[in-house]
Amino acid sequence: MIGITKEEIDLGALAHAVEDPAAGAIVTFAGATRNETDGRQVLSLTYQAYDGMAESKLFEVAEQARERFDILKIAVLHRVDTLPVGGVSIGIAVSAGHRPAAFEACRFLIDTIKKEVPIWKREVFADGESAWVHPGDCC
Repeated sequence: MIGITKEEIDLGALAHAVEDPAAGAIVTFAGATRNETDGRQVLSLTYQAYDGMAESKLFEVAEQARERFDILKIAVLHRVDTLPVGGVSIGIAVSAGHRPAAFEACRFLIDTIKKEVPIWKREVFADGESAWVHPGDCC
């Protein structure tokens, strides 16, 4: 389960997708929309992606994680749509025999996805202004 979606992300479904009898750990991560950026109140975020390239890159990053860490399964969904504050924009689940590998792989996945996958977000502020944030431009 790796891809781009317009649907709400269900972390429980992602965790279920990576279940494995050999798993001693399942780690999940949810990226949520914050209510402020640099002291400015955020009302919503709109995510857009170059879908084909973004999905291909998500698979590539997942493969890098598999090669780098001793993990069993990975599930990653990134949402493209307008999300309110608190909305989940990305969900990641990783299973591994032991927790260190699951945590490390999950961290690697979110950090690499934010830097390398062609997904952009437009922040809409309470003052009526908005700004685009490109991959790799933020935390």
